[in-house]
Amino acid sequence: MTVLQVIFLITAVVTLGGAVMVVTARNLIHAALWLILTLFGVAVLYGLLNATFFTVIQVVIYIGAIAILMIFAIMLTRRVKQEAGSSVNKGWWLAGLMSLVLFTALVWMFSTWSGFQTTLPVMPANVDTIKVLGTALVSPNGYVIPFEIASVLLMAALIGAVVVAWERKS
Repeated sequence: MTVLQVIFLITAVVTLGGAVMVVTARNLIHAALWLILTLFGVAVLYGLLNATFFTVIQVVIYIGAIAILMIFAIMLTRRVKQEAGSSVNKGWWLAGLMSLVLFTALVWMFSTWSGFQTTLPVMPANVDTIKVLGTALVSPNGYVIPFEIASVLLMAALIGAVVVAWERKS
């Protein structure tokens, strides 16, 4: 086993453990901190793939902006107190069953797909990957529609957060 494989395995276990703690933590601040650990693990995985642009974006935008904004929002809305009731949903078994079915379907799909065994062609050394990515994101033949849909979705989430945090006058 190589050093990169060991780093990958450790990072994968820490990332998955952090993700489980995000959904099982009873305190919202603790869940947000576990989310930061999970996002950092994803950034390390991007670094292992030599995807430097995505590594930097993951750290700067997701950890540095969104996760910190979530912590501020939790603190400002004063919803830090722990709930008195159970944090486990009554329909947890249905979600677990659906996750198992989806995981099994994905494993079956990837095991029967012939493209899963092929490797990607080697990129030439003189290609500017950031320029290619930027062109793909904003070109009409590329990913401009999903890019714009994601921005509208983020705006809707921001408006929803404002509506939830808004104090009602009585």
